[in-house]
Amino acid sequence: MNPPTITYLTDIWFGPGVVRDLPGIAEKLEVRRPLVVTDRGLSLSGMLRRIGMVGAVVFDAVESNPDEASVSSGLAVYREHGCDGVIAVGGGSPIDCAKCIALMVTHPGSLREYALVEGGAGRITADKPPLIAVPTTAGTGSEVGRGALITFSDGAKLAMISPYLIPQAAVCDPELTVGMPAWLTAATGMDAISHCVETYCSPRFNPVAEAIALDGLGRACRNLLRAVERPDDVAARSEMMMTATMGGLTFQKGLGAVHQISHPLGGLASPRLHHGTLNAVLLPHVLRFNAPACPAKMEALAGVVGCGGGRNLPFYFEHLARAAGLPGRLGEMGATLEQCLSVLDGVMRDHCGATNPRAMTREEAEALLRAAW
Repeated sequence: MNPPTITYLTDIWFGPGVVRDLPGIAEKLEVRRPLVVTDRGLSLSGMLRRIGMVGAVVFDAVESNPDEASVSSGLAVYREHGCDGVIAVGGGSPIDCAKCIALMVTHPGSLREYALVEGGAGRITADKPPLIAVPTTAGTGSEVGRGALITFSDGAKLAMISPYLIPQAAVCDPELTVGMPAWLTAATGMDAISHCVETYCSPRFNPVAEAIALDGLGRACRNLLRAVERPDDVAARSEMMMTATMGGLTFQKGLGAVHQISHPLGGLASPRLHHGTLNAVLLPHVLRFNAPACPAKMEALAGVVGCGGGRNLPFYFEHLARAAGLPGRLGEMGATLEQCLSVLDGVMRDHCGATNPRAMTREEAEALLRAAW
């Protein structure tokens, strides 16, 4: 087994073919009977064979925007089979679900008690089984992130946040994303872009994270359309996966109003709205709202993407998302205006609002939703 390519917050194995190190990484962490957490599509696609997990205990009932019931079901499978660790395989949904399964193996009570808005961050301890994340999309950065988002029975989409939720190992093999559908490449890529933009604009002091965010943004903007148009281009896939990982590494600064709004929208029971696509739609509107509060940062972002000035940033990202084949409006995603406005309570509760560079009132959030619809 090769040593990790990067150690920053956690150990990261990165590059084409590194998934071959997965058995050795599990052995290093003393995981001998892992629960593999994934979704049904990946399970049926042969992904488990590709990563050497044939014969493992598998929980593959994770839905997009995972809910508390998925966590409970996965926990039951973990306990039934006497597992001693968790391997998450997939995008942000399986990884977030896996984080919460690992958490609940050793933490008493209900999952909601550990949500940030319920004061749960201080209740999360290091006492949990090892967790390895194997991303198969290039977007969420959850493989190196400290948070997990779960939808609860009342429709609330809440975050569990703690450094103890960061996986002990991230195995980032861009070859696993080759052949990913164009729309998913575009949507997850715009998700990673939104992370880099929002964390850079966060008012918290963290120059290290800001440098990572700017570098990740540049990589994505140079390679997103190439990855969409040439799905077998491993070099472009590698750059997009690095962007996703870098976006996750910058979560230490906090996100902003894009995620403040997309989180509760993603909790709608119907239609199920894809997180990355939501972020692509919302990003230009939030940039227009935030511009007066951080003009110097807008200019720096514009310099990275080469759009000629901060005033052009919203138009740049609108064009990029459209060129990648994504919708430009919430209405195009199948949500009614009434449904969009129904999440305003959740918007005002969401933890990401605290690190937006400009505080947003309920009236301003409603106006932004109307404009984005």
